[in-house]
Amino acid sequence: MPRTTLRHLNGFDDAPASLSDATLIMVDYQNTYTQGVMELDGWESALQAAATLLATARRAGATVIHIVNDGGEGTAYDIHAKIGQIHPCVAPIQDESLVVKNAPNAYVGTNLGELVDAAEHENVVIAGFMTNMCVTFTAEGTFLHGKKPTIVANACATRPLATAVAEVSAQQLHDAALATIADLYGVVVPTVDGLA
Repeated sequence: MPRTTLRHLNGFDDAPASLSDATLIMVDYQNTYTQGVMELDGWESALQAAATLLATARRAGATVIHIVNDGGEGTAYDIHAKIGQIHPCVAPIQDESLVVKNAPNAYVGTNLGELVDAAEHENVVIAGFMTNMCVTFTAEGTFLHGKKPTIVANACATRPLATAVAEVSAQQLHDAALATIADLYGVVVPTVDGLA
């Protein structure tokens, strides 16, 4: 049986964000995750959901910030090569900020905090790749920055992994990461339709 969340114990509000009064952070929707060694399970459907989320946010007038991870020249995260660029279906348009990061938490060593503050929204909607890594740690960073994160689950994806303890499917890892976020850092909604 599920236990009480830390959010509940702290009396945090579990109402999801409204895109009309929120900042949307699109995390690492790079070609990196659509092919090769870093290809994610279910990336196609997650990317379609991300495109729907982005279009809905733009219509609502949300502030949109895009994040990319720069792993350097010749890597799967080379932002100057096609492999490391944002997928065309969710690419930034004019007046949407792009933040280049080097750590899973997109606030570390970047101006993301300044951009989020400048947008003057208490609520921050987050979606991206990978659920268990940059989405989780950017949600944590948003929470620690004093904002209220809401994660759109079906616009996120990850990959299966193995440890010395067990093999973990992509779905298990995705679900566990979302449970971690929902325990303390923010609200999780299944789809864009769950946003207020």
